[in-house]
Amino acid sequence: MRAILERSSLLKSLNHVHRVVERRNTIPILSNVLIRASGSELTLKATDLDLEILETVPAEVGRAGATTVPAHMLYDIVRKLPDGAEVALETAPDGQTVLVRSGRSSFSLQMLPETDFPDLTTGLFPVRFELPATAFKTLIDRTQFAISTEETRYYLNGIYLHTPTVEGRTLLRAVATDGHRLARAQTNVPEGADGMPGIIIPRKTVGEIQKLLDTSDPAALAAIEISDTKIRVTFGPVVLTSKLIDGTFPDYARVIPQGNDKALKVDRATFSDAVDRVSTIASERGRAVKLSLGDDGRLSLTVNNPDSGSATEELDVDYSASPLDIGFNSRYLLDIAAQLKTPTALFRFADPGSPTLIQDEGDEDALYVLMPMRV
Repeated sequence: MRAILERSSLLKSLNHVHRVVERRNTIPILSNVLIRASGSELTLKATDLDLEILETVPAEVGRAGATTVPAHMLYDIVRKLPDGAEVALETAPDGQTVLVRSGRSSFSLQMLPETDFPDLTTGLFPVRFELPATAFKTLIDRTQFAISTEETRYYLNGIYLHTPTVEGRTLLRAVATDGHRLARAQTNVPEGADGMPGIIIPRKTVGEIQKLLDTSDPAALAAIEISDTKIRVTFGPVVLTSKLIDGTFPDYARVIPQGNDKALKVDRATFSDAVDRVSTIASERGRAVKLSLGDDGRLSLTVNNPDSGSATEELDVDYSASPLDIGFNSRYLLDIAAQLKTPTALFRFADPGSPTLIQDEGDEDALYVLMPMRV
C-alpha cells in the first residue's frame, strides 16, 4: 500500500475515527485503525466492537492495499505535523511496519494484518430514512443530557428513538430519562421511518453522533438505517455503525403529568441566571434550590447551606395559582433551562411532591419532566 494525501484531510478523518478507540485494550487489533487505499481515496475505520466509524478521504494512491496501525499514535503524529504538509503512508517491504513520511519527518509504526480487523457493518438494515442534520441534532441535543449513567438500569443508558402516532400525527420522538428527570423531543416522521421498531441508542454512540453533527453541513441530510440490533448513520463521507441496547425502555408516558394545573411563566434567561447565582452557595451533594411562589406575581429562589450560608433572589413572574413551595436540584434545572429555546419558560406544577412539567411557551415539540426534592 502506498498513498499520499493532505495532512488536514487525514487529521480531520483521524479526529473522527480515533475517538472510538479505547486507550486500554486487551485485544491488540482494537487499538488500531484500519487503513485501506484504493482508486483515488483512503478509507479509515476504527471500532470498539460496539461502535464503528468509517470515513473516506481523497488521496493519491500509488499502490492499493490495506493494513492497520495504532490509532492514537498515528493521530498524534499527524496532529504534530505542520499545516499544509503532505503525508505519505506506505507499507514497508518487510511487511511488518508502515512508514509515515512528511517533509523531513519519518516514522515507522508496527502494523497488524487487516484480515484480523472486525466488521460491524454486516447484516441487513431493513429500515432506511433520511433526516435533515439540523433536525437530528435537535432531537439529540435536547434529550442527551438526561441519559442515565447508572449501569444497573442499562436500558436507560441511551436515547429511545421511536415513531408514535399522536392525534393523527406520526412523530419521530427521542426520549431519555435517569429517573430524576425526563427529556422528550420530537419532529415529523420522515418518509421511510413510519413503523420502525423502537430502538435505544447507547450513550457513547449518541456522543459520537453529536460530535459529527456539530461539524457537518447543517443543510446536509443524515441517512439512518436500522436493523433489530444495529443502527447505521451516514453523514457525507462518514459512516457510523453501532450496536443498540438490547432492552425494553420503560413506559415513559406514565411519568408525564397530565393534571398539573398551576402554571408559571418566567423569562427563561432571567430565571436561569438567577438559579445559577443562588446555587453558588449550594452544597455539592444536594444542590437544592427552593422555589417559593406567592399570589403576588413574585418567585423567590432560596438556597440554604449549613456549611457556607444562604442566598435568596426574587423574580417577577406570571403566576396566579395558590401559593407553592417546591425544591429542585439546581443542576437539573439549569440543564433543562439550557435546552429551552423561546424567551418564556412554562412550568406546570401540581404539588410539592409531584413531578413538574417544563417546556417552551408555545412549543409542543420538546417537553421536560423534573422530580422535586425535599428542602
